Amino acid sequence: MIQYQNEQLTVFQSALYQTTCAVIQTEKAIIITDPNWLPHEVEVIKAYVESRIGNRQLYVIFTHSDFDHIIAAGAFPQAIKIASEAFVNLADKEKVLNDIVDFDAQYYITRDYPITYPTIDIVIRQDGQQEVLGDAMCSFYLAPGHTEDGVFTIVEPLGIMLVGDYLSNVEFPLVSNIAEYESTLQKAKYLLEQFEVHALVPGHGQMTTDQLEMENRIEDSQGYLTNLQQGVNQEHALEARYSYYRSLKELHDANKKVL
Repeated sequence: MIQYQNEQLTVFQSALYQTTCAVIQTEKAIIITDPNWLPHEVEVIKAYVESRIGNRQLYVIFTHSDFDHIIAAGAFPQAIKIASEAFVNLADKEKVLNDIVDFDAQYYITRDYPITYPTIDIVIRQDGQQEVLGDAMCSFYLAPGHTEDGVFTIVEPLGIMLVGDYLSNVEFPLVSNIAEYESTLQKAKYLLEQFEVHALVPGHGQMTTDQLEMENRIEDSQGYLTNLQQGVNQEHALEARYSYYRSLKELHDANKKVL
């Protein structure tokens, strides 16, 4: 389904985990983030892009290496691919690919494109790295904490901020490193202050164009982490707030183990 659309930005939403795929269109470029999940959903995204590509250059940004975010990498072989240096240097790429294979095997899914760990053409090595994608100036910022290889992207002319698995309205923070996660939240706050962000697109859940909502999501994430570190029992509050807490509870328990 299409969750949001204007002239420059279309946000597709998968039936699975409300996973998003942003497609940004400028005069000279089409930029996709994390094309996903099910084969027919990927086909809809491909058809949409193909109907609009014309002479534009196609780019795919991978926000991080979780398998659901690279699952359709092989569907866009012609694209220039972008990700962080940590994404390129990930030690266990085979595990990510096995996660895809296992998922497809569990649900008897067949895909018409190869399952591959993407080869990256533009590597993001540092905060503030700028790359011109067609006619779009994009600023990239490293965003570890959920995974070690996350990256934020700000498409400056359009004020679009792509944040991967941060700042979701349907998930609390899923953490691999709490200190890094908190640092990344502070970075997100800084970026909202430095750039005119008109649209924030998380990897799961609803995108937002509301500045106050963006700020609240940062504060909510930090509040969750603070309570986690202070040993506050959050079970009832999380259950009341998150509609899918029954499936998220084990992730909350995993965060406690990380702590």
